[in-house]
Amino acid sequence: MHRIVVLEAGAVIATLRRPAFAHEWVEYAATRQEQVAERLAGATIAVVNKRQLGAELLAGLPTLRLIAIAATGYNNVDLEACRARGIVVCNVRGYARQTVPEHVFALLLALARQIGPYHRSVAAGRWQRSEQFCYFDYPIRDLAGQTLGLLGAGSLGEGVARIAAAFGMHVLRGERKGAASVRDGYVAFDTLIRTADVISLHCPLTEATRHLIGAAELAAMKPTALLLNTARGGLVDEAALAEALRARRIAGAGFDVLSEEPPRDNPLLAPDLLEAGRFLLTPHVAWSSREAMQALADQLMDNIDAFAAGTPRNRLA
Repeated sequence: MHRIVVLEAGAVIATLRRPAFAHEWVEYAATRQEQVAERLAGATIAVVNKRQLGAELLAGLPTLRLIAIAATGYNNVDLEACRARGIVVCNVRGYARQTVPEHVFALLLALARQIGPYHRSVAAGRWQRSEQFCYFDYPIRDLAGQTLGLLGAGSLGEGVARIAAAFGMHVLRGERKGAASVRDGYVAFDTLIRTADVISLHCPLTEATRHLIGAAELAAMKPTALLLNTARGGLVDEAALAEALRARRIAGAGFDVLSEEPPRDNPLLAPDLLEAGRFLLTPHVAWSSREAMQALADQLMDNIDAFAAGTPRNRLA
């Protein structure tokens, strides 16, 4: 009989249906990293979201047969160690294909239309003191006719591309950084960095993509460009971005992710950046519409059912 241990049930607000096969179900709303080994002792199936499962920890879990990740990202799990130990790893995919692109455009529209600065100015009484019916303190930009550069394809990037086309934007898809050749339908990475009015990131975080956008890329971007990141915080050199925003080397940025979450001493949390209106930050919620979270939960249990039936799906290892 399978022993299923859910380490971070509180990370997804949805109904987790129970499997039809014989099992023991153990669920924790939250688990600290130092509790992981103890709580997974004797488990055959582990359901994790963000807790780290490295080689040393896995070596102490001889009964573990499946790691079901309640997310798309998998950089918290040592896949090589799992392969060596015969542990299947599955993730969930495509559940956020509507909600993340919508969040991307919420950030983009807020930046382009200066929603935050105008709202705060009204709250401070600026409109009430105006000598005419409106004022133009914060320049507004239309999206139509601008070039959106996508780094990272997949369902999320393609969802962003569809919305961009509806706004009348021109879409470029960027080749991998440092690639020797450029695929059909793509442009060179450096070309995208130089020419895009808006750059949106949709890459997994790997050693190859860490700091994909650094000081050199920020310096090469248009001074009017906007940078959007709803993927992984480590894709961007955050100290370099903070400096670029202060120096106005780019016009603004909208992020839903940071390199450490919850954040502590991140340079992008500086009050002058958060209050200026040119940097917008949400707390990793782009994926979390109620509809998307239920779709995630349903797919997660589909993965567990498929594994138990001997036909694993969405395999990473």
